[in-house]
Amino acid sequence: MVRNRTTPYLYLLPAFLVYGLFLLYPVARTAQFSLFDWPGFGPSTFVGFENYADLLEDGRFITAIGNALYLILFYSVLPLLVGLVLAATLRRGQVRGMGIYRVLIFLPQVIALVVVAVAWRQIYTPNGTLNQLLGLVGIETDTGWLGVPELALSAVGIIGFWLETGLVMLLLLAGMNRIPNDLYEATRLDGAGPISEFFAVTLPSVRGEIVTSMVLTIIAALKTFDLVYMTTSGGPGTATTVPSYEVYNRAFQLKEVGSASAVAIVLTVLVFVINIFVTRIGEERKVTR
Repeated sequence: MVRNRTTPYLYLLPAFLVYGLFLLYPVARTAQFSLFDWPGFGPSTFVGFENYADLLEDGRFITAIGNALYLILFYSVLPLLVGLVLAATLRRGQVRGMGIYRVLIFLPQVIALVVVAVAWRQIYTPNGTLNQLLGLVGIETDTGWLGVPELALSAVGIIGFWLETGLVMLLLLAGMNRIPNDLYEATRLDGAGPISEFFAVTLPSVRGEIVTSMVLTIIAALKTFDLVYMTTSGGPGTATTVPSYEVYNRAFQLKEVGSASAVAIVLTVLVFVINIFVTRIGEERKVTR
């Protein structure tokens, strides 16, 4: 009996060791560093929760959190809305070459973000593709979209929207393809049109895929770093700085490892809380229904 009870845990032990070594241990060490004033080398000074208290009065950090939350609109909300429309259209219509469409829409996910950032940075330059296209429709401008504080964050967000829409659409389309055709036929017999059919059958049936896509895209929005680093480096000023970039900036540029660790821990907690909230809402609506 003892052997039978312990056998499942023995199978789980290797995975748990890997998980603990490469995730739990680094998080614990980061939390430890956040309690010290340390430049990354030499002696350190224990300061307790002073680094966290300083963040509450740090305008740059507060701006970074606000920017990250704003990016959720482009990374998660807009891709979800557009993805629902595209997936429902492809599911309902008889589209030839469906595999080709899926590959093209998902393509941004398989391209290295460094390549994506460099390409879009060229698009946004004063003589880039975007301004040239605007010129073709009679809008002459030489705006450097990533250099204008009021526009830079939205410009970065549009890149995130382009990146995430394909992933969200494919997740939703996979869920819609599992819906039995009998449900659609029943609603049509009741006289439901395409819009009523969407809200009565399609939307409730893909609630799990909606929650999954929101969790994935919200995480992507909150932890984005390489895209910001390669396009704007957090500028102009603090217009596009985000928590992940602040971790890099404080640790490697300002040599404030303790403060950087505190930012990392706060970001981890923020990601965890928001995604628990999204998951719980999805589960409660499912139970209610």
